[in-house]
Amino acid sequence: MRISVCVVAVGLSAVLMAAQEPKPVPDDSVRVFVPGCTKGQVFTAGPVAEDQPGRSSIPEGMHLRMQGPRQTLSEIRAREGSRIEITGLVRKGQLVPDGVRVGPVRIAPGPGPSGGGSIPSPGAGQVVIDVEGWRRLPGDCPWTTR
Repeated sequence: MRISVCVVAVGLSAVLMAAQEPKPVPDDSVRVFVPGCTKGQVFTAGPVAEDQPGRSSIPEGMHLRMQGPRQTLSEIRAREGSRIEITGLVRKGQLVPDGVRVGPVRIAPGPGPSGGGSIPSPGAGQVVIDVEGWRRLPGDCPWTTR
């Protein structure tokens, strides 16, 4: 009897410890904590609190398209108009401006030829965040989200 109780206790503690560890971050991504507001699937980054400097590498006012588990996104949508902080993964390449860095200079492609070409996608160039979680912050959204 004692052995079975010990086995169950060890098993439960292993499960609880595994649940507390955050999932590993892929090499091409970075985990960010971004305060701000939502409107539909779009999250607008707000100012970082004074007591948490350097909390986010996302500049204030940047729009992020949220994707993630349906339940999490539904919970976030229910808080529209309230300040929240989302935690998620963003690909590193999306956080740098377009182009290639050559020494102190960034070389970017110029505009395409006028009068032709394809119509750009509405989501082109928008940063995508894979939402892992969120938490409520005090206050309401003082700025518009789009």
